[in-house]
Amino acid sequence: MQINLKKSNIEIVQSKIIDRNELIPHLSRWRFQSKKIVFTNGCFDLLHLGHIDYLAKAAEEGDLLIIGLNSDSSTRALKGPNRPINGQEQRAMVLASMQFVNAVVLFDDSTPLELIRQIQPDILIKGGDYKPEEIVGFDIVKAKNGMVKTIEFLPGYSTTSIEEKIRSAK
Repeated sequence: MQINLKKSNIEIVQSKIIDRNELIPHLSRWRFQSKKIVFTNGCFDLLHLGHIDYLAKAAEEGDLLIIGLNSDSSTRALKGPNRPINGQEQRAMVLASMQFVNAVVLFDDSTPLELIRQIQPDILIKGGDYKPEEIVGFDIVKAKNGMVKTIEFLPGYSTTSIEEKIRSAK
């Protein structure tokens, strides 16, 4: 009898979506392996070229990229009653399907502060619309001699502009 231990592509993607309560063993393993952990966060509602560019550049800053993903309720509180357009499970699966994303962790808070405290990333990254010292978690990462960086957005891409274009086409 032959046992197939190979995971399907969907199983591989699903395995990258990690519950906050199950994050500690992964973090312990990655730290033991001396992996440099990069963290970023966002709603990532309608994934577009600007997101891909941003996340690919973020991943290049370290060995592992962890994305904190705003839950549906958190996204709604931040973006308004018409958002998210795609639910948290869909958004998580799309993000996890990227080869340079190692983990996607949902959070329900208005900011990822508690998640950053839990992860203790080596590098914290946000978009260029922030000054590093204004980024939530700056003090936590700096206290452990980590780096806080910003990445400039690819001009002309935003979920809001895509949403407006779709709504005006009706």
